[in-house]
Amino acid sequence: MKLNEHVQIVGTNVILVPYESKHVEKYHRWMMNEELQLLTASEPLTLEEEYQMQQSWRQDEDKLTFLILDASKFKTTGDEIDALIGDTNIFLLPKECDDRDDDLKTAEIEIMIAEQPARGKRYGWESTLLMLQYGIKHLRIQKYRAITKDTNDKAMQMFQKMGFREVKRVAVFQEVTFEVTVNDAWLKWIEQEVSKRIESYH
Repeated sequence: MKLNEHVQIVGTNVILVPYESKHVEKYHRWMMNEELQLLTASEPLTLEEEYQMQQSWRQDEDKLTFLILDASKFKTTGDEIDALIGDTNIFLLPKECDDRDDDLKTAEIEIMIAEQPARGKRYGWESTLLMLQYGIKHLRIQKYRAITKDTNDKAMQMFQKMGFREVKRVAVFQEVTFEVTVNDAWLKWIEQEVSKRIESYH
């Protein structure tokens, strides 16, 4: 999605930046990891396919992605690639999608902290809330969905703490689906939970 092509979101401990071609090689190395493939339900791609995927993320109007930087590391080194720790994505869902029974503008939210040393530091929490807020403000999203593996206890606990409720389990795929409907009180809570500023990205 071109919406965030020149946008970065600066939080307290993370910076969200657009997915550029310069990031692809590190992202590709992440996605060769079998654990990440399992957690993200992804198939390994060739490096060329990964470059094509990056362009797809940039062009498609139903996909929005930011890569996550460790803000402290980036401020120290100025090296964006070295500071990359994961990504967060929004997929806009069509109204005819599976069990949709309302007319709310709905999106699926994803979060991945790929770098092992960056896990357990609430970078995923902050990044997800920043992305949820961005989607509400700039895409007018009214409802969010999150799908996790039923073995991913940390992800399930995180979404529940964010106000999502479990709506479906599919044992054969080991997946749990959570949903939350956007309202003023929930948005206010997010705004109190994280601080941010939006800056231009070049």
